[in-house]
Amino acid sequence: MELDRTSVRRRRRGRLRRTALVAGASAVLLAAGTVVAPGASGAGDARVTLSVSPRVTALIARMSLDEKLSFVHGGTDPRALGQAGYIPGVPRLGIPELRLTDGPAGVRVNAHATAMPAPVALASSFDDRLARTYGKVIGRDGRALGQDVLLSPMTNIIRVPYAGRNFETFSEDPLLSSRMVSGEIGGVQSQGLIATVKHYAENNQEDNRMGVNVNVDEQTLRQIELPAFEAAVKAGAGAVMCSYNSVNGSHGCGSHELLNSILKEQWGFQGWVMSDWGAAHATTDIVNGLDQEMPSGVFLGDELKSAITNGTVPVSKLNDSVARILGQMNKFGLLDGTAGRRPARDPKGGAKIAQKVAESGSVLLKNTGKALPLTGKNTSIGLIGPTAKTPKVTGGGSSYVVPDSAASPLATITRRAGRNATVRYATGVDNTGVSIPATALRPALPVGSDGTITVTPDASFDYTGTLTVPADGDYSFVYDLPAAYGTLKIDGSSVITGFLGSSSATVHLTAGTHSFTAGALAIQGAPAKIRLSWVTPQAARAAREQAVALARQVKTPIVFAYDDGTEGFDRKNLSLPADQNGLISAVADANPNTIVVLNTGSSITMPWLSKVKAVLDTYYPGENGAQATARLLYGDVNPSGKTTQTFPASESVTPVAGDPLRYPGVDNQENYSEGVYVGYRWYDKEKAAPLFPFGHGLSYTSFVYRDLAVRQSHGELTVSFTLKNTGTRDGDEVAQVYVGASPKTTAPQAVRSLGGYQKVRLRAGQSRTVRIRVDAQQLKYWNSSSHSWVLGTGHREVWVGSSSRTLPLHGGVDVTR
Repeated sequence: MELDRTSVRRRRRGRLRRTALVAGASAVLLAAGTVVAPGASGAGDARVTLSVSPRVTALIARMSLDEKLSFVHGGTDPRALGQAGYIPGVPRLGIPELRLTDGPAGVRVNAHATAMPAPVALASSFDDRLARTYGKVIGRDGRALGQDVLLSPMTNIIRVPYAGRNFETFSEDPLLSSRMVSGEIGGVQSQGLIATVKHYAENNQEDNRMGVNVNVDEQTLRQIELPAFEAAVKAGAGAVMCSYNSVNGSHGCGSHELLNSILKEQWGFQGWVMSDWGAAHATTDIVNGLDQEMPSGVFLGDELKSAITNGTVPVSKLNDSVARILGQMNKFGLLDGTAGRRPARDPKGGAKIAQKVAESGSVLLKNTGKALPLTGKNTSIGLIGPTAKTPKVTGGGSSYVVPDSAASPLATITRRAGRNATVRYATGVDNTGVSIPATALRPALPVGSDGTITVTPDASFDYTGTLTVPADGDYSFVYDLPAAYGTLKIDGSSVITGFLGSSSATVHLTAGTHSFTAGALAIQGAPAKIRLSWVTPQAARAAREQAVALARQVKTPIVFAYDDGTEGFDRKNLSLPADQNGLISAVADANPNTIVVLNTGSSITMPWLSKVKAVLDTYYPGENGAQATARLLYGDVNPSGKTTQTFPASESVTPVAGDPLRYPGVDNQENYSEGVYVGYRWYDKEKAAPLFPFGHGLSYTSFVYRDLAVRQSHGELTVSFTLKNTGTRDGDEVAQVYVGASPKTTAPQAVRSLGGYQKVRLRAGQSRTVRIRVDAQQLKYWNSSSHSWVLGTGHREVWVGSSSRTLPLHGGVDVTR
């Protein structure tokens, strides 16, 4: 969903401007129930056949032009459930309404829902079956909460470590992302909810996402970004959401190459393409493959009607789009009532799965001297950090979910520690702040008695004034926006752009007066209560001193650190906000037994890493994250998650460092000049040492790999080896197979790329022969001359191990056609 104020207001105007359309043209469908669309495919058939059922054919023949047009753009929901989009349906023909909800980590409506762990945490489980279960929870919740279409999953590749939505997607690797998206879509749609894969394509950053044009070569596009989208199509995704950004000069929702040629013709996609919110650019987008403009009809409403009436756009294009939408409604039983009654919610069952995902996807990054798991000897524990007391459940933006409930780590760890242990708490970092006093702001903020500002859908909050600070220092500002979009600027510079949830930023201010502007819009059709607070340098210093004092008094300090990943903007750097790096370092200096629990959405730098004993990354762990965290810390469950993105050792050594044309772009142009070398592929090519490599994750037990054998059969590889649990605990290991480059290929190739993986559960002391299939697709590269996939023949090296950099088994195989 687009965040800038112009788009939000345009959406509101679009809802108000909807008028009755005049009756119009008849359907143009072939008698056989198909629509044949010509195209110019670079590979395969140049014409695509859309299968249209007799029911859909008959309905379109009876629909007026007005009614058809109502399907290709959003409208206003008379029930206002707080979802993202609405299509009114045609009651006289028995065609029901469609409600579309955000939902990367749970259903976002004006109601409680199961808050699942962030998708990146799911992917870190490397468990395809768990991905399906994850999808089932969201699918059931969506249906139970009156929704028909889920605007998820997101499967854009993690290319930029700063990207604000990295937590909403899966990984930097196309194979892992493909398997995760396939599993989740299967689960969502098994419950009768239509899944929408997004954002097609190359929406790999939030900064300037509306304006940037991504220049990417054909091989990189096909090998890195598109495989997961194609996997989603093969999994039966009912809809695809096109992106805000442009690709090679064509905006995402008007790209004939992406939407018509690749998606509909080459991949045979039978569903419909909807725009991201406010991402349509022209009426002709419907000719280039867009089927539905959301959230309103700026281009595919009255303008499209006029274009059809005057013959500029053929009515067959409108019929094709309507047929695609109705076809999916028919497939999901929404046209004939076979979808049945909506299920009741299952909050307890959802919470149980949310906890399982959090336990399976959390990654033990470091564990020195067996600091973890905690034992009965850890009788004096100090929990430090605001998210130890107020749990970090989810990220911001369209993935924000109001959970059924969420316990705090302070409560769950205190309970698990037992009566013989003492658990104490210090905030360390104040992430809530206090209201900015009237003496500092002129004029004062219009706050109510509860310290909040009420914003209604019809009246935005706009403030312009001055802020006077008494002394030089770092001032933190906290903008709590539970159902709103907000901005904060100081001295003309943007400080916070927030969207659903709480956002914070720290600014160094000199003593004296500064310009101060703030604004907010309610975005869910109901009044919103927002809060704008600050933390002074004195308050921040006092909080840190209390935390350090506590660290000196306990045996085991555990620091909970967080970031504020959200839709709408990227992180400015890879440091933890509010100088949490300084807090962790100070606590570790006071007590070398310090353990760190991360509630972060993506990779971060860790200047304090050598000082602490252990680091557990739980990402944004969902509504049962506190329970999962306690069980992981105490070893009630063995950590088994693996990183799905490389953690850089330094911000100066990343695939986009030092080149603004790579990121964030210059004059709206961005060059993916790293080519296929994304993520670990770049680190391997450059021989750069990461902080933590792709696929890394420790355990409380140990595993040994031996006896590698590789054979080719029927175009694919079978890699077999023995895996043994050599420790004293039962545990899961994600065994990973990497395949080397083809010596007979001149196109760019990775040093090695993930070819397959399997999550294996072994009892203490148990051995098992593991066989991992590397399918033929993982042995191919995209030939930009022939515009096709080509097998990379010759001797291919094969590695097996526990991460992209820990590969104890090494062999090879001759790949032949």
